[in-house]
Amino acid sequence: MSTFRLDKYEVTVGRFRAFVQSGMGTQLQPPDSGSGAHPNIAASGWDSNWNTNLVATRNVLTTALKCDPMFQTWTELSGENENRPINCVTWFEAMAFCTWDAGFLPTEAEWNYAASGGDEQRAYPWSTPAASTTIDGLHASYNRDESGLDCAGDGMTGCAVTDLVVVGTKPAGIGRWGHFDLAGNVAEWTLDSPGRYADPCTDCVNPVNSYRGARGGSYDFDHNLVRAGFRYGGPPDSRTARFGIRCARAL
Repeated sequence: MSTFRLDKYEVTVGRFRAFVQSGMGTQLQPPDSGSGAHPNIAASGWDSNWNTNLVATRNVLTTALKCDPMFQTWTELSGENENRPINCVTWFEAMAFCTWDAGFLPTEAEWNYAASGGDEQRAYPWSTPAASTTIDGLHASYNRDESGLDCAGDGMTGCAVTDLVVVGTKPAGIGRWGHFDLAGNVAEWTLDSPGRYADPCTDCVNPVNSYRGARGGSYDFDHNLVRAGFRYGGPPDSRTARFGIRCARAL
């Protein structure tokens, strides 16, 4: 695997607000064709055929970001959610954001490398020793109760938008290379699809199908579903409070 840098934090509402205010991420101002490409993967940049998968205008986008009355983090005006992770974004909007932010979406393999601690193959990003399955609300925002909703993010019983915690506020859950919130909070869109890699491969990438990866699990996933190796995803036009963004960059 070639060297890369994964962002330390999930993309926050505040960072995404700057993107929205720039007018980007809509059919009026889509990314340039070929932009946002992974530096080691051919033809991985923005495809102009995707332009129609973006919403028409900024006003439509800000409405779409309010996809879940209980768990959406977007607000019309900046406020107490600015440092929570943005959610309710599609894969196309995640791709457009990382392009605008001079980065790219990480591949599943890259995301997994960071979350599992590379050759340590950690069960969770913080697992020391690597096989340790210790997890609680100090490590991550996840669902403590497999039979119901008891989100651990804010330390209170039940689930609320406050369980989508301010990024970087779970230091017990830090990964091997200093990343926060790789487990829980929001699942993070990846460039490619869940699937089987070619063997052997360098800069491994899965052929794109009708799904795109979304790794790490979310605030309402149980302890098994926020493990580093759990693979998940959805159609690229999915818009849910569970999905957010983390960008990668070339070194």
